[in-house]
Amino acid sequence: MKRIFIALGIILSTLASAQEPTQWRGPESKGIYPDKGLLKEWPAEGPEMLWHADGLGQGHSSPVFAKGKIYITGMLNNIGHIFVLSNEGKLLSKFPYGEDFHESYAGSRSSPTVVGDLLYVLSGQGLLVCMNVHDGKIQWSKNLFRDFDGRNITWGITETVLVDGNTVYCTPGGSKHNVVALDRFTGNVKWTSRGKGNLSAYCTPLLVNLPAAKVLVTHTASNIIGINASDGTLLWSQHHPNQYSVHANTPIYHDGAIYCFSGYGRGGVMIELDNRGNKLNIKWTEKSLDSRMGGAVLIDGYIYGSGDNGRSWKCLDWNTGKKQYESTLIGNGVVIFADGMLFCYSQRGELAMVRANPDQFKVAGKTRVSMGSGQHWAHPVIDNGRLFVRHGSVLMAYKIK
Repeated sequence: MKRIFIALGIILSTLASAQEPTQWRGPESKGIYPDKGLLKEWPAEGPEMLWHADGLGQGHSSPVFAKGKIYITGMLNNIGHIFVLSNEGKLLSKFPYGEDFHESYAGSRSSPTVVGDLLYVLSGQGLLVCMNVHDGKIQWSKNLFRDFDGRNITWGITETVLVDGNTVYCTPGGSKHNVVALDRFTGNVKWTSRGKGNLSAYCTPLLVNLPAAKVLVTHTASNIIGINASDGTLLWSQHHPNQYSVHANTPIYHDGAIYCFSGYGRGGVMIELDNRGNKLNIKWTEKSLDSRMGGAVLIDGYIYGSGDNGRSWKCLDWNTGKKQYESTLIGNGVVIFADGMLFCYSQRGELAMVRANPDQFKVAGKTRVSMGSGQHWAHPVIDNGRLFVRHGSVLMAYKIK
């Protein structure tokens, strides 16, 4: 009997994990990956490249991992595709999902979200598609501009949709339907929120689980907004514009406060919330960590990221916003974290590993991403002791364990 219960527990655990949605920037969208036992220094030539997959189309998106496979978006002849790869980088299949963004900085923007046998992807042209992961058959689709009074933004929609339970959240940016919640199986509307009526602003939202509420926090063109995730009620807003209405960084939540930040010299603001998600007060603001699209990570009470105007790497104290250091050892760019180490991918194509230490920015390994073409914007991902970097039509897998 004991063996039966153990076997049943394993089966239920496996089924539950299969239904967990993939997320932009890893678990809870924190940019923090759970891998342990990683290298603490790289060889002089950099980490070993295990494989590379070519021909993935134009794109700036990151891969996600589900069902023992790798899923990534890319654009071929103006049409966005889901590319499905094996863990060894072999192309298994590809499925079209519709027109993607082929104007300025052409290519797919959003990463797919996989939950069970369904995959959700939002094109740079505002087309939200739900498809079967096995055969690519489209289950339902919505046009965020036609169906929800949104309109596109200068460099195309880049939001990776957020799935929680049976709900998909996304930001059409309409004056009436600013943020919407849809049934993930049918696409039917659960609620819409007027928000502040701003256009969307390239941001993948964060869902904050508080003692008395779930709150969806995102940036729109001129405001940060907090929305009750159960019914779409606008709880609060914070005016936070910048020069080009680009707010591509997912906010960071910790211990009753939310940190929101963007580029072009705007920087970040720390907003304290109560246990129902209402705004209490502004704790601090800081302008120098003005990451445009590279994100940041919170590690042991310190925020690590890079600036846009200053183009340097910085560390801030979470509680006070005080700057701990500033470094230009590598160019500014994207940051993620695992096992005590920051993994930094600069807009100059540098890939570096740095210990997360608030006292100094010390490089423990460095290489250059020479494969692929175009901008070095895609956020790296860590999975099973491997560091994945996308550059244009190429996905590279590095051995870091």
